[in-house]
Order: sequence, then C-alpha cells, then structure tokens
Amino acid sequence: MNPDASTLWRLPQWAFAVLLAVLGMLGPFSIDTYLPAFAGIAASLGATPLQMQQTLSAYLFGFAFMALFHGAISDSIGRRPVVLWGLAVFTAASVGCALSQTIGQLIFFRGLQGLSTGAGIVIARAVVRDMYAPHQAQKVMSQITIFFGVAPAIAPLVGGWLLLHSSWHAVFWFLAAIGVALWVANYRLLPETLHLSQRQSLKLKNLLAGYWQLGADPRFLLLALASGVPFNGVFLYVLSAPVFLGEHLHLPPQQFFWFFLVVISGIMGGAWVSGRVAGQLAPKRQIRNGFVIMLCIGVLNVLANMLWSAHVAWALLPLGVFAFGWSMMVPVVTLLVLDLHPARRGMASSLQMFIGSTANGIVAGVISPWVMHSTVALAAASLCMMSVGLCSWIFLRKRWPEIGDKVMRQ
Repeated sequence: MNPDASTLWRLPQWAFAVLLAVLGMLGPFSIDTYLPAFAGIAASLGATPLQMQQTLSAYLFGFAFMALFHGAISDSIGRRPVVLWGLAVFTAASVGCALSQTIGQLIFFRGLQGLSTGAGIVIARAVVRDMYAPHQAQKVMSQITIFFGVAPAIAPLVGGWLLLHSSWHAVFWFLAAIGVALWVANYRLLPETLHLSQRQSLKLKNLLAGYWQLGADPRFLLLALASGVPFNGVFLYVLSAPVFLGEHLHLPPQQFFWFFLVVISGIMGGAWVSGRVAGQLAPKRQIRNGFVIMLCIGVLNVLANMLWSAHVAWALLPLGVFAFGWSMMVPVVTLLVLDLHPARRGMASSLQMFIGSTANGIVAGVISPWVMHSTVALAAASLCMMSVGLCSWIFLRKRWPEIGDKVMRQ
C-alpha cells in the first residue's frame, strides 16, 4: 500500500471507484458494442461467419497477450503512463476499425484494440490495492464491479442504436470518442499510486525473475483459475448471444437487452453483497458461498434444458443467478491473488488477467462456435467451466488451508 495514499485522492471514494470502473469496463464495452453489428459488418465487407468470429478472437487474444505486460511495466514506470498510453493506442485502433475497407484490416485493428484495452482493468486492480488496506480494498473492488457491470448492459443497446440510425462504422467512431474522453479524464484525475520506493527494475532479468516467481507458485495459478475460468460460464452466453437469443429464444435484436439486464443485475447484486460483508466474513466463506450458488444453478440449468425447450420465461434467470454467485466471490479472490506477492501486484494482476483472457479467447474461438446451436450443450459447457474454478479452489484449500482463513481487516 502506498504510504501517501491518504493524500492522493481528495474526492469521495465512490468517485474514485467510478473512474477505475469506467477505465476497466472499456474492454468488455469494446466487445459488446459491436456484437449487434455483426451481420451488417459481414454484409458490408463480404465476410464469412468464421471471419467475423476472428474479429472477436483477435481482440481477445491480443487482450490476453498484452495483459502479460501491462502490470509488469506499471510496476516499474508507474500506473499513469501505462493507462494513458493504452488509451491512446485504443483510440487510434478504433479509428482504424472505423476506416477499415476489408475484413483483414478490421481483424488487424481489432487485435490492436485488444492489445491496448487490457491496460485499463489490469491497472485498475493494482491501483485499488496501492490505495487501500485489505477490507477497504474489497469494498472498493466491489463498487468497481457494480459500476463495471453497467457496460455489458448498455453496450449492445448503444451499438444497436448506432447501427439503426447510422452504420457499423459509427460504432467504432463512438469507441474512438470514448477513448479520447477517458484519456482526458485520466490525465486530469488519475493520481500516480505506485510509490517510488515500491517500484521494480524494468531490466529483463528482473522481469523474468518476477514472471518465474509468480508462474511457479501453484497458489497463484490455482487462485487465477478459480477467479478467471468460472466467468466464462456467463461469457459463453454473451459470445453466443445472437444464436442463443435469436434462434433458441426467438427474441428480435431489439429485445436482446433483457438478457444483458438479467446478467448485469446478477453481477451488480453479487458485488453489492460482497461489499456489504467486507471485513465481516472470512474470504473462504465468501468464496464458498459463491461457488455453491454457481454449482447449484449450473446443475439446474442443465437439467431444465434437458427436460424442456428453452423459453425466454425461464432460460435467462439461471444466468443472472450464476452471475450473482460469481461476482460475490471474485473481488475476494482477486485480492488474495494481489496479496500473494505484494511487491509485484501489477505483474500479478497482469498474469491473472492473462489466464482469464486466454480462457475467454478459447471460449470465443473454439467452445462457443461448437456448442452455441444447442441449449443443452451451452448449459453443460457453462457448468464445466465453473467446475474448473471450483476444483482449483478445493485443491488449493486442501493443500494450503490457511489461505482465505482470516477476515480482511486493516
């Protein structure tokens, strides 16, 4: 924690949470905003469905790759420069997307977008722990998750509205405008939260030592799997939304917002609960409660889809409950990850994001196209991804039972 933290931010705490949440939600916003334009882009550029899927995969793998380095660089040169450069590159890449004349150009600039947007969420997590003691950090992380949840809810609406009143190019011009606004806001408001005494050497030998220290720590890997992979139980449905909502639930694109509303309500509700119990419940209990909720609703979702044809009257509810369970536990797991190696919190945030984003990319490029045409397969794949996180947590607790035992306090 920065010894000067109390002097770095004078505005209300919620304002700081909003700034970090908006910074962090740029990544998912960049995905969900252009999903309604898939058909329009394909028709305009003469792209196949596989090529359109590659625009998403390029973004996600670019995000995952560069996530390895954002935090490590910020541990050396500070948080602010990484954020500002990331926003600048994102803005330029968004302009490139808007001006693309071929599907190849669009895939390239989407990859460039992915390389830059990871800076937001990676640095936001590290900044929280720079500024706050554990239990207060959990409250702020929960607030960030609440605000963060707004992005996937409004992004498809914004993208659909822009597509209806203009063209798919307008979606990317809009993202470029957001990039400019965020750059200005962070340039004026975001303090440098990494104290000079806590900075790491940017020399290659030191970086490789840090990556080895974290990557060889099974506690870190298991915690990263426990937090990152279960998210794909919901993200799978987001990626499959055009088929799941349009073909299976027979919803017109104008009503896709119901899906996002249910999921984001679950995320915001779970994050609110996590913030309320911060400093009262031990992390292991919060994490256990989240996994119990996800396991129960995941099993029920599989059984329901096996017994009945999916219908909008009930098929969205399990996804909201699943999202509730995930967001209950993820702020706590994230803090446990960051505190394993306090001197390398930026790098830890990077590696955690890399693991989660790699899983996202695999889901987008392989699993989603494979299972999206069956609601039973979707539900089963969602349950399997949650089970990876659950097994990781169970193994961690058996091997290192002291992790998560203590209530997070000052």
